[in-house]
Amino acid sequence: MSFKRNIPNIVTLLNLFSGCIALIFAVYGNFIVAAFFVFLGIFFDFFDGLLARKLNVQSPLGIQLDSLADLVTSGVVPGIIMFKLISLTVDSPDYASYSNSWNSIFHWQGFKMSILPLIGLFIPLASAYRLAKFNLDEDQQTYFKGLPVPANTLLILSLPLILEYQNNDVMNTIIINKWFLIVLTLVSCYLLNSNIKLFALKFKDWSFKNNAIRYIFLIISLVMLVVLHFAAIPIIIILYIILSLIDKKNIN
Repeated sequence: MSFKRNIPNIVTLLNLFSGCIALIFAVYGNFIVAAFFVFLGIFFDFFDGLLARKLNVQSPLGIQLDSLADLVTSGVVPGIIMFKLISLTVDSPDYASYSNSWNSIFHWQGFKMSILPLIGLFIPLASAYRLAKFNLDEDQQTYFKGLPVPANTLLILSLPLILEYQNNDVMNTIIINKWFLIVLTLVSCYLLNSNIKLFALKFKDWSFKNNAIRYIFLIISLVMLVVLHFAAIPIIIILYIILSLIDKKNIN
């Protein structure tokens, strides 16, 4: 096989490599560095498909490899981060005590683990299911059916970034609430596998008439990022869904 044919696959593997590094930092609770490597992985994820199209070397192998890389970078990593965030909200984040409630702690020869944070791991499950469906769906060429996995990852990653950099007591109180995190996890899992049609940021041409919804979305998103910083990310995801619903007649 020629080197040219494997260039997009190499970029895809860089996505996977970034995701593996992010996973290590997420497990140890360093969400900021984990977020950096996830963003790097999403960057590689964007360019592998672009390179495959530009070099005309698209292949079934590349499609499968892309999904496997995305599952780690944009599936497992946000799941671990959500697991850790929910762990911070339970009574024993260090798993050092025992409770007889339904959220009790299992013990295996000194190892202790709370049940409730495991809900965060629904995110990798929903992401895997969404990626598998996407690979089999031939309709999603110009639009997405359900929230794209990288978009959901940005939503989850925004939470620790808001906690670290926004310095807002109201937002911090909302985020460090186990019921908020659980509801957000379940909602994100639903959105990943919903039948809601969402526009893709793919431009057939650069005219405003044919891409009005995309230009509006990008301009508003840029302004919100400048004004609200990381707190803008959840709002941008909501805006993305709302604009898609408004403009659904033009999504095809």
